[in-house]
Amino acid sequence: MSSMNLRELKEFLDFKADHYENIHFLENDPIQFTHRFSKKEDQEIIGFLIAMIAWGNRKSIISNGEKLIEIMHDSPHEFVLNYQSSNQIPHFVHRTFNETDLDFFLRALHHIYTIKSGLENCFHQHADIPGIKGRIVSFREQFLATNHERRSEKHISNPLQNSACKRLNMFLRWMVRPSNKGVDLGIWKSISTSELLLPLDVHTSRNARILGLLERKQDDWKALEELMIQLRKFDSNDPVKYDFALFGIGVNEKDLFNK
Repeated sequence: MSSMNLRELKEFLDFKADHYENIHFLENDPIQFTHRFSKKEDQEIIGFLIAMIAWGNRKSIISNGEKLIEIMHDSPHEFVLNYQSSNQIPHFVHRTFNETDLDFFLRALHHIYTIKSGLENCFHQHADIPGIKGRIVSFREQFLATNHERRSEKHISNPLQNSACKRLNMFLRWMVRPSNKGVDLGIWKSISTSELLLPLDVHTSRNARILGLLERKQDDWKALEELMIQLRKFDSNDPVKYDFALFGIGVNEKDLFNK
């Protein structure tokens, strides 16, 4: 596979991206929860919370996503607007994310939706840092302004510390990319698809290296920037569509590169 020229590689990735970006993708992916709601704010809130716990076993992520919806009584926006204290939530644990973290997230979201006019507003362009990196920094500064225990900060990745910010980039993909294929939502218009960065994980990075799109060994922000330079050569307007190709191959075609 790594011997393909750029034209062949683009054709291959275009084919795989188109193949995997369809409604069947929702069956085992955390994005499915956003499709249960039609109200923009409900989709944003459940999407954000699900994305923030989207690491580890996918069955566990889906199971705990169901618990989050139950905790919020099937009305994420209304629940957040009326949220006051941890007394309103039961015991909750997803790996290292527990009810202390959930309480902080809900209080931060309450502040964002009552004072800041919603999540999309918080991902505004940074005065000094361009692109999605700056938008994430802007959001992180506002989110962490709510009182919290220091342990909770690890759940909001920081690109300034060279984190690839996989979950935040995944959330942004959900919100920004168009909904015409039934997967992403396309409800945020203030960010262009050309800005988006791939949610780098073990599947996408492994296959990117096999295909010769990535040389850096660590799955960090520098690796993400290196990979995006290559993906933008294939589609500068929507480079993150290739997430479906690289991720889909990794999950569904594990033996593809061994044939």
